Amino acid sequence: MKRALLFLCLLDAAALADEPLKLEDAVNPPAWFTFQGETRIRYETLDGQFRAGRQGSDQLLLFRTLMLAEAHAGPVSIGLELQDSRTYLADAGTPLSTSLVNPLDVLQFYLRADDLPGLIGSGSSAEVILGRQTVSIGSRRQIERVDFANVIFSYTGAHLISRNPRGDALHLLYVVPTARFPNTRPALDDNELSGDEEQWGRQIWGVHAIRANLAGDMAPGLSGEAFVYGLEERDTRRFQTPDRSYVTVGGRLYRAPQPGQWDIDVEAARRKGTRYATSSPADTQSLSVEAEMLFAALGYSLEMAWRPRLALEYYYASGDGNPDDLAFDQYERLFGSRRTDLNNTSIHGPLTPANISAPGLRLEVRPDARWDGWAQYHAVSLASSTDAWVIAGLRDPDGQSGRFVGHAFDTRARYWVIPESLRLELGASVLIFGEFAKSVPGGPNGDRTLFGYSQLTLSF
Repeated sequence: MKRALLFLCLLDAAALADEPLKLEDAVNPPAWFTFQGETRIRYETLDGQFRAGRQGSDQLLLFRTLMLAEAHAGPVSIGLELQDSRTYLADAGTPLSTSLVNPLDVLQFYLRADDLPGLIGSGSSAEVILGRQTVSIGSRRQIERVDFANVIFSYTGAHLISRNPRGDALHLLYVVPTARFPNTRPALDDNELSGDEEQWGRQIWGVHAIRANLAGDMAPGLSGEAFVYGLEERDTRRFQTPDRSYVTVGGRLYRAPQPGQWDIDVEAARRKGTRYATSSPADTQSLSVEAEMLFAALGYSLEMAWRPRLALEYYYASGDGNPDDLAFDQYERLFGSRRTDLNNTSIHGPLTPANISAPGLRLEVRPDARWDGWAQYHAVSLASSTDAWVIAGLRDPDGQSGRFVGHAFDTRARYWVIPESLRLELGASVLIFGEFAKSVPGGPNGDRTLFGYSQLTLSF
């Protein structure tokens, strides 16, 4: 209740403003110090559970507050960002996790050095970020700073970014993920304070190159990307892992939407390595890993007042074909996005890029600077009938339940009530169960899942 009243007070202050609400303008800090923040409230409701072992309806009230402060001394900056993510109204059937709850903690604490010599030719420059930080690169399908999720993930290590005037970029990354606490119930229900910790036994490294205007005048605006990411895990006293040793190699071709033009987005990756089937210390049987993913979209933006864009899309991520052999063929989602391409998430989110084959349609509109929205449809199947519907936690190892999960419809609309300060967002999703969802042992009751949310975000 106190958090809701505070949020309403901030809304009242924003409503009285004739221009964007910026605390910096009111406080007037010294030139070497900057800060910004946002606070967000979202209410979600779900009817018709799809997850294993759950039934009925669900609801959740979520709060997230971010505050970022930076101190600058020439080309060197020190940054501190705090995150406070809490939920209310959950019950025993709510799928609470560290993606939803992370009471007051340090999201970022870093040292950044700008204007360093670049690595990609004459005129290029570089910046290096050291410490705890968030990371988003390219399409964000490989690694991202999430937005819709109530909890943003962070990493600790080093990230070098080199850019040149023509728009090329090179990212070099070596970090470890941050484990978020609390991570058990009832601590999650009670929003207990508990400091996050670095997972030193899990190392992520990456090389990601972006080339602007790849084909010159032959295909204006077409950019290309090539990347290699690695994950190395080992058990520690604090954290048990499947001891994954992965190398993921891939690339992307991308042309941004423009009125009256075709656009494309094609990204593919192949992963090889080894892992154990579980995180149990008693599991010592190594499995070979070969997995792949593909996202492809072809769109066209009409020259109309509402700036509609229509696109055909397809998302594929391999599944494990034989649960009894010594291979693991599922393309796991590690640190990349899933909401941007697939579905509304949080207490919903039935789709993830793992064991999925999902052709779809997408419509985007942007009538003016204040309004934007999208609607999308996917016909969702399992890539492998013997592997799991991952988010639902449902599997038929004999493959007798078919592949078709169902028809997924998702929408979102956003409106700047006060430009750059107060944004209203509404969204809804429908999942109509298909053959697999209806036939798999322990599958959901009923014929569909309905999900809706309303959200207000105040940036200051």
